Amino acid sequence: MTTVSSSHRKSQPWTRNELILAINLYCKIPFGTIHIRNPKIIELATLLGRTPGSVSYKLANFASIDPTLDRKGAAHTSKLDRDVWAEFFNNWEEMAYESESQMAALKKEPLHDADGNGIYPDNHVGDDALRLVKTRVNQQFFRHMILSTYDNRCCITGLSVPDLLVASHIVPWAQDKKNRLNPSNGLCLNALHDKAFDRHLISLSDDFKVMVSPRLKEYREVTDDAGYRFLMESEGKEIRLPRRFLPDVGLVRRHRGLSSDPYR
Repeated sequence: MTTVSSSHRKSQPWTRNELILAINLYCKIPFGTIHIRNPKIIELATLLGRTPGSVSYKLANFASIDPTLDRKGAAHTSKLDRDVWAEFFNNWEEMAYESESQMAALKKEPLHDADGNGIYPDNHVGDDALRLVKTRVNQQFFRHMILSTYDNRCCITGLSVPDLLVASHIVPWAQDKKNRLNPSNGLCLNALHDKAFDRHLISLSDDFKVMVSPRLKEYREVTDDAGYRFLMESEGKEIRLPRRFLPDVGLVRRHRGLSSDPYR
């Protein structure tokens, strides 16, 4: 692991590359854990040759310009802070991959996909292979970001078993390139509710309450198993909203509109 002396770097202005790594971390740790004792903050500080206080304060700066937060953080942001933030949030796909690549290089580790498998991209691979690498890495980034945003709990049931949690897209990955990695296009769901959501058997109202499709209700005549009751018991339940990256109501409406049976 290569680091720079903290005594040399702590008073130096932040660079664009450092800010990209800080935003990457901001997206992947729960908001309430931005403090100097957080191991992830300590790790990034060590890698950058900065103090944990410097890194945590920078994350708090980002909180002050995060439009999805009701509660704001520190207000002493620089023009570069705001410019890099805008660059990241206006180009999720490229910036997520760039920040993940920089972090892997700094740690001298491979990139990883959503299943934790190491990826060693070859600089000489073709465009199709590189797109596949980017997709796998960005899916890993999206999963980390969404699960941490929802405190590693299903937003409908509160289930907190990581292996049973899915970073669900409100509007599917294949149907909206711009919002593929937008955290406001994500929900943390357990595997069963994720499948039902993906198949448009459940959706959300504008006030984030679970809606059940008429198609799912029709199964009441032929089944009464525990899984079916588990889904039906969710109807009308308000989801647990995160403290940042709230679901986008416009994207929720699009999800409802994709159903073959209108929600009532």
